[in-house]
Amino acid sequence: MLPASASAPAFADNGAPPGGQGDDAFAASFSPINTAATAFVPAPGMVDVTAIEAPVEEAEPEAEVLGSGVASYYADKFNGRRTASGEAFSNSALTAAHRTLPFGTKLRVTNPANGKSVVVRINDRGPFHGNRVLDLSKTAAVTLGLVQRGSGRVNFALHD
Repeated sequence: MLPASASAPAFADNGAPPGGQGDDAFAASFSPINTAATAFVPAPGMVDVTAIEAPVEEAEPEAEVLGSGVASYYADKFNGRRTASGEAFSNSALTAAHRTLPFGTKLRVTNPANGKSVVVRINDRGPFHGNRVLDLSKTAAVTLGLVQRGSGRVNFALHD
């Protein structure tokens, strides 16, 4: 309780403004905004950017993983030799060997350890060493970061 000599605060305890008007009366003192009347109208020579539709980029569909396993790469001594498809092997091309996929099949090969990927074309049969799933050209292996270790785990999916 305040002593009789103390003055009342500027606002009452209920938060109402002085003069006894409550929140309803306070809010009613403002006129509603007419949004139709305040719509943006560009000045002459200006472009209304709100009317421009941004191009929609379609996300590349997630390719279904066709396989995974250990991939190795061809030694330089195989450069120039004939592959099972009949073409000459080149370690500078983005090619690979797989035991069963048709020649010409394109694969996106990804190194899950570093996220790097490359698209290769199947042009040979193999690998016939251990449990490896792909033999890559040296250029493809360099792109994936596999050359230092000689082989590494990869995932591969069909690529259009």
